[in-house]
Amino acid sequence: MSSKQIQTAIMSGLGGAIGIFLLAVLTERGGTLLLMAPFGASCVLLFSVPNSPLSQPVNVVGGHLVSSAIGVVLVLLVPPSSLALGAGVALAIAFMALLRVTHPPAGADPIVIILGAKGLSFLLFPVLTGSVSLVLIACLYHRFLGTARYPFSEQN
Repeated sequence: MSSKQIQTAIMSGLGGAIGIFLLAVLTERGGTLLLMAPFGASCVLLFSVPNSPLSQPVNVVGGHLVSSAIGVVLVLLVPPSSLALGAGVALAIAFMALLRVTHPPAGADPIVIILGAKGLSFLLFPVLTGSVSLVLIACLYHRFLGTARYPFSEQN
């Protein structure tokens, strides 16, 4: 393993640590939930492979919103069950693909929402606010450290 690969791995991990740390601090100090487990997986993409289409802001925010909305709808319409969990993930995958906002970590959102019986307010806090915050943190991180062009565009 080269020193460049080691440096890249360390910087990726540091970015994820900073992203989750800042969301946790903002949650503690602001009294508003900005964290959910799938955001840890989003950090893998945002800080380790920021040029991937799956890491781009529209995918991160859109994927989490679409998948979470599906989870909330299922909570409102059907009792929690194995079938609801499977249907939630299936619908999340299908709708993210149809809307071109695929973000693999968001596939877990319906599970979190159905098991936790989360309601509509969960879409704003933590889903929208937390995912937008993570994207902004990733933008600043990559810009200031020069680790990658993020968000990535073919025109950059």
